[in-house]
Amino acid sequence: MVLKFIKMQGAGNDFVVIDGVSQRIEITAQLARRLADRNFGVGCDQVLLVEKPQRADTDFRYRIWNADGAKSSSAATGALLRALRA
Repeated sequence: MVLKFIKMQGAGNDFVVIDGVSQRIEITAQLARRLADRNFGVGCDQVLLVEKPQRADTDFRYRIWNADGAKSSSAATGALLRALRA
């Protein structure tokens, strides 16, 4: 599997930001853990998946997984880095 992503860091945290707009990808807890693994994966604190918007009044949708594979409701630094990259 080829996966388009960017690794970003800020405020002492690092993120794998995945482009889910130009490629179809389903992130599972297992995949998030594998990506976050610092020994055998890319290594990160959180995985952010940027997707096409689901509402007309938004530019994009993003979902977040912590390194342990659990879904997260926020990643302020990750969102800021993504916004700066837009």
